[in-house]
Amino acid sequence: MSEIVIQTRQLSKEYVRDSFHVVALDKVDLDITKGEFVALMGPSGSGKSTLLHLTAAMDQASSGDISVLGRNLRELSDSEIAHWRNEHIGFIFQQFNLIPVLTALENVELPLKLTRLKKKDRIEHAATALKLVGLGDRLGHYPRQLSGGQEQRVAIARAIVTDPALILADEPTGNLDAASAQDVLTILARLNREFGKTIVMVTHDPHAASFATRTQHLEKGELVPEGAASGVS
Repeated sequence: MSEIVIQTRQLSKEYVRDSFHVVALDKVDLDITKGEFVALMGPSGSGKSTLLHLTAAMDQASSGDISVLGRNLRELSDSEIAHWRNEHIGFIFQQFNLIPVLTALENVELPLKLTRLKKKDRIEHAATALKLVGLGDRLGHYPRQLSGGQEQRVAIARAIVTDPALILADEPTGNLDAASAQDVLTILARLNREFGKTIVMVTHDPHAASFATRTQHLEKGELVPEGAASGVS
């Protein structure tokens, strides 16, 4: 029996602002097993990014349960969540979120500063991660000296430098040209196939979703049964 990495039961998220009441997720039941590469698709506002943020414990559910890597996230304190996330989750943002005054190597090293690794080991790990994404010759470059595709590859290196069990990617190719997007998707597929990383990727792009081993659709906050999606992504 496959190990379940992400399990949600009746997971809901509601936002209330003044007189506005928005249901972002509505009683979602989802199981993702170890080694899967799952693409989350759906129209804008369907709840894709909300589900990803709940999985990374960047937001809290309004009701229901979510268990990630065997931990019930609703039972963890803020300090426990920060440590747990840094150790087990690699998050890739659409906007890269690199620090402009730090080199590629220094950006990738950042998550390791929350560990007990010595400086020499942190540098070695960061360099290895950058080499894995094809940027072994860009260690000393600043974000402004890199293309958008290279910046996103630095962001991927930063996400994997702690060797997380789970990689979450929110529209990782959304700001990239076709060639750069292909490079990023190829790297993610390799991380899944060769390194056994479980990956959940939010995307609007059917081509990007084709790299995944399974696709799930969300519409109006609800998980659509496989094969029953409207086709709007």
